[in-house]
Amino acid sequence: MSTDTPATAPTDSEPERYLAVQRSDEFAGLRRALRGFVFPMTIAFFLWYALYVILSAYARDFMGTRLFGSNINVALVFGLLQFVSTFLIAWLYSRYADRKIDPVADKIRGELTGGES
Repeated sequence: MSTDTPATAPTDSEPERYLAVQRSDEFAGLRRALRGFVFPMTIAFFLWYALYVILSAYARDFMGTRLFGSNINVALVFGLLQFVSTFLIAWLYSRYADRKIDPVADKIRGELTGGES
């Protein structure tokens, strides 16, 4: 009589498959690639935003310097550049993900699901 019951019999259960993928070198590389973009870009954007806030608080004369006409000053241009940099980062991430992250993630997903979408 076997002592293995269905609960203790060796199986390739779904949680075990996910853990195996999580431990794989391919998944570690995927995490490294993601962190290699996200962390530096987050730090750069935070510093850029902090510069804008600090200059607005402590360099009011500089930020109030008129550039064009009577209403366009350094503060307005810096504020608009915050939006431009946000969209630029999103575009850069999209390109980076298409080249470096998505192909590896799709491969891992295919291996994990057996090709199911």
